[in-house]
Amino acid sequence: MPSQNVNGPWGSGTKPGSDIEDLIRQGQNMLKQLLPSGGPRGVIVLAVLVLAGLGAWTAYYTVPSDSVAVVQRFGKYLKDVPPGLHFKLPLGIDTATIVPVKRQLKQEFGFTTPGATDPYQSPRNGMRETKRETEMVTGDLNAALVEWVVQYRISEPGKFLFEVREPSATLRYVSESVMREVVGDRTVDEVITIGRQEIESEALTKMQALSTKYAMGISIDQVQLKNINPPEPVQESFNEVNQAQQEKEKLINEARRDYNKVIPLAEGEKDQRIREADGYRLKRVNEAEGDVARFSALLAEYTKAPEVTRRRIYIETLQDVMQGIRSKIIVDEQTSGILPLLNLDAQKRDEP
Repeated sequence: MPSQNVNGPWGSGTKPGSDIEDLIRQGQNMLKQLLPSGGPRGVIVLAVLVLAGLGAWTAYYTVPSDSVAVVQRFGKYLKDVPPGLHFKLPLGIDTATIVPVKRQLKQEFGFTTPGATDPYQSPRNGMRETKRETEMVTGDLNAALVEWVVQYRISEPGKFLFEVREPSATLRYVSESVMREVVGDRTVDEVITIGRQEIESEALTKMQALSTKYAMGISIDQVQLKNINPPEPVQESFNEVNQAQQEKEKLINEARRDYNKVIPLAEGEKDQRIREADGYRLKRVNEAEGDVARFSALLAEYTKAPEVTRRRIYIETLQDVMQGIRSKIIVDEQTSGILPLLNLDAQKRDEP
């Protein structure tokens, strides 16, 4: 299939010069066979055939499924063309620029992944430029080396190509400016540890707002922080501080573990003692109420027949007392004298 007549990072501009020369040479050979005598007429026919071949060669192009083509006529924007096979006016009258609107593009700051560079971004000035863009000052006047990635899509091809000169480079400057602003509002501890997610979210919002303001035709999908480290001269001291903080957290966690181990046990014992006290209180109250009820019932019966009740209580009391006495002597009121009796059998039983 012939090559496409398209422009941009994803398509070549025209057929290479060697192919065109071969085509012209083949046309000349054919004309020499058709017009052996040559002359001006043969040159004109040759030119017409070459122009016709070039026109046919440059009249059609193919747009990939993840892209659209921006068509210009004599440099003026004409229309956007969806994926598929299309035709245009040849010989440079119409030009088609392929723009990958469905592909996610990526810009890396502070490092470079082979094969993952932004096709619209011009090459950077070596490692010095890469290191410079990562050097930032935090809100507590500390220094940090911040590496991050911006993932974006081309949402409006017309604005991306014509509204801003070098939109990808502009996005890079916008991203670096926003990241320095967001990092400068936080302490170095927040940047390195707990504030990463908040920084990513805030940077994404501000970058998208600036991209919309500048009419860059870009939609930013994600901002992701990578490695964040202190500068090399203070790296050793910073590691010592981190180790001290980790040791502190370790001790705090151990203390919390002991606390969680002892306090719930004490709380359980406390609740147990309280429940035991409540049970004992209820028992004593119920017993007292029962005794009161019993005494009240006894008092009511005593009121009805005092003598009978007094005698019954006396008998019941003697019954309880007499059971614990082994030797009992019952004396009648009418008895005039008592002969003491020495019980020898009882004394023998008491001897060891």
